[in-house]
Amino acid sequence: MRSVIPNALTALNLVLGMCAIISTFHNEFYQAAIFIVAAMISDGLDGRVARYLNVSSEFGKELDSLCDLASFGVAPAILAYAFLLKDFGIIGSLIAAFFATCGALRLARFNVNTTTVKGYFMGLPIPAAGCVVATFVMLGIKPVGWIFPILVIVFAYLMVSTIKYPDFKGKGEKIRIIPVIITILVAGYILFMTKDAVLFTPFFAYALFGILNTVFGLFDYKTTT
Repeated sequence: MRSVIPNALTALNLVLGMCAIISTFHNEFYQAAIFIVAAMISDGLDGRVARYLNVSSEFGKELDSLCDLASFGVAPAILAYAFLLKDFGIIGSLIAAFFATCGALRLARFNVNTTTVKGYFMGLPIPAAGCVVATFVMLGIKPVGWIFPILVIVFAYLMVSTIKYPDFKGKGEKIRIIPVIITILVAGYILFMTKDAVLFTPFFAYALFGILNTVFGLFDYKTTT
């Protein structure tokens, strides 16, 4: 019976993702974004609860991935399309599909690499990517030109990239001080310019930090060879 609790949290993740999609259909974009962020909270709890109750299972892991694809791959893609990508015609449709597809690839790679990739995430985790898109929509800003489509493309690519993102469990990928400082400065600047970006900033900062930390890691490698 104890396994019901984490699985229920995982299912709640999917329910919230569906609520986000339905809200998007009703042009309630802010509400849809809130549902996606709430789904991330539910997703973060299920694994911790399962480990605490000692009821982790392969079934739960597979269910988690399926729910994540809906809540952080499909729901943000539909939200992004309805919010602004639809204005770009077939290209906007392809970008939305690209985001969802990269999310699926990210989850599939994560599932098969669980025994070989430890201490860090290879590629931006799909909840973070989905929440970047969702929280940007929450700002209500519709930038001119191709800024938004490019943002969606970049974060879709980050999911399938080989950039190493720390899991903050005290081991694995080294956290370098210079990337931390740069990330804090950028995050502070975003908050200074747009005070409504309280939710957007941490997700964007995490994505940026992974890139910077990986780049500076290349310099570490060169100095030791």
